[in-house]
Amino acid sequence: MKTIALIPARLESKRFPNKLIKEIGGVPIIIKTFNAAIDTGLFDEVYVVSGNNEILELIKSVGGRTFKSINNHQSGTDRIAEAAIDINCDIIVNLQGDEPFINKIALKKLIKSFDDPKVNMASLMTKFESFDEINNPNNVKVIVDSHSDAIYFSRLPIPHGSKKINDYNRHVGVYAFLKNALIEFSRLDRSNLEIIENLEGIRIIENSKKIRMINTDFHGISIDTPEDLLEAEEYMLSDD
Repeated sequence: MKTIALIPARLESKRFPNKLIKEIGGVPIIIKTFNAAIDTGLFDEVYVVSGNNEILELIKSVGGRTFKSINNHQSGTDRIAEAAIDINCDIIVNLQGDEPFINKIALKKLIKSFDDPKVNMASLMTKFESFDEINNPNNVKVIVDSHSDAIYFSRLPIPHGSKKINDYNRHVGVYAFLKNALIEFSRLDRSNLEIIENLEGIRIIENSKKIRMINTDFHGISIDTPEDLLEAEEYMLSDD
């Protein structure tokens, strides 16, 4: 099946405006993410989808594919769905533009989940390393059923009250969809709980649909704040 990566990108982040054009090691974050996706070798095509000309021009400057979207999408998944309608493909992986340290092994497991004909949508989860991470609302928690399908996503620690760190799953914000499932998702109204938690995955659950959660050891570094940018720079130096 033809598998592509779509990277939604915008400059209007509330917590860290213009973060995608901030540099790590002299390279804008969005370019590092784009190049990392290419370097996995897992995708037939990689696109950056944005309504911001500055981002699109950056990607074009390194010979990358782009799609000009409208500016007022409610989520990154809604943004890539606009592009997906016009792209010939079977599986679409939604890579976050602010996570430049993409893990090939985790993405390969995510894509392979579609070998199960019951899977239309999938995402990644991992374990936490500390209760400080669990109590941080920027780290999304997910609970799953016996089939590893998501029951709920939350910024609060769920399940509540456990003293065992392994009882908590950390959602890694990489989604994958069959093309038709992505387009169907984007046509659903934003759900009440999605708006309250500000988590787009809840829309899937509130509409009685399944999202398969795939275990991985990969944590990722999501650059949501200036402090995260410093952490990413330190990570890159240590990785060298």
